[in-house]
Amino acid sequence: MVAPTLNAEAIHQVFEEYKHRQVTLTILGSGAWGTALSHIANANDHHVRIWSRRSNMSLEEAVDGAEVIVSAISMKGVPELVERLQGLHIPETTILVTATKGLDPQTTLTPSQIFHRAFPNHAVTVLSGPNLSKEIEKGLPAATVIACENETAAEAVQHVFACDNFRTYRSTDPLGAELGGTLKNVIAIAVGVCEGLDLGSNARSALITRALPEVIRIGTHLGGQPETFLGLSGLGDMLATCTSILSRNYRVGYGLSEGKSLDQILEELGSTAEGVNTAHVLMEIAQREHISVPISQQVHLLLNGEISAEEAVAALMERKLKAEDYQEVLSTD
Repeated sequence: MVAPTLNAEAIHQVFEEYKHRQVTLTILGSGAWGTALSHIANANDHHVRIWSRRSNMSLEEAVDGAEVIVSAISMKGVPELVERLQGLHIPETTILVTATKGLDPQTTLTPSQIFHRAFPNHAVTVLSGPNLSKEIEKGLPAATVIACENETAAEAVQHVFACDNFRTYRSTDPLGAELGGTLKNVIAIAVGVCEGLDLGSNARSALITRALPEVIRIGTHLGGQPETFLGLSGLGDMLATCTSILSRNYRVGYGLSEGKSLDQILEELGSTAEGVNTAHVLMEIAQREHISVPISQQVHLLLNGEISAEEAVAALMERKLKAEDYQEVLSTD
């Protein structure tokens, strides 16, 4: 049966209630990230269900009565999951949260954009930040961004996950928060290469610093706000992913610098490194939109086996001399 449509004021009141009580939460995805988020919500005494393809309960059973649904699956599974959720007539009072960082190779859309197209009347929220799941599992201090155009919905999701060791900040720029977390995975591969070649701290710092305007240039062109990329879900996430061996994308770059094949690296990881797919989709977007992405381009060529790690670094070092100018990428005009 289709749930009755509520007016905006009624939905607002429901979201307000979520901020002051325990909610029923369903997390879709039982990988490291979904499990870490479930532990936080459980510790806050919310009613948590966690679902995966291997679960005994069906997807319909998992989301039945859920007031907040969190998608924490890999990018490749998002389109099919959204399509399945569409057939379940989810009430408009259910807040949809995406915690996936990636780009769909078929449509070049982000997860939140896919959710928005399927659920135009729902509050779609992005959870993104410098959040290495293994550190979250250990209860180490961390912070994240809860981004939604509906601020009341964002506050409700804050209520679900905020705790002593997990600080949550609000934003009204979900696309920017999502793109920051997505694009930095490509940069992490480049930094992993830099580290694997033992090029030193100076080279790593220069690479990360020059990568920031590239990410801002792409992100703002696609609709994100410039300041978002200087916050936790942008620069913060980039620093965490580019400087930790816990980062799968960093380890991809490191492995490539050692001469390993991409297939071998991914098999050793035993899990998804979203930056690999993102690099390929990003190049399609950059060519279509005429966006300059020199670092991402070299990562793309390296992943395709068209150049070596040493050649990728050499190509970046040989770029023409120019002034260091951030005005273009930071401008809101």
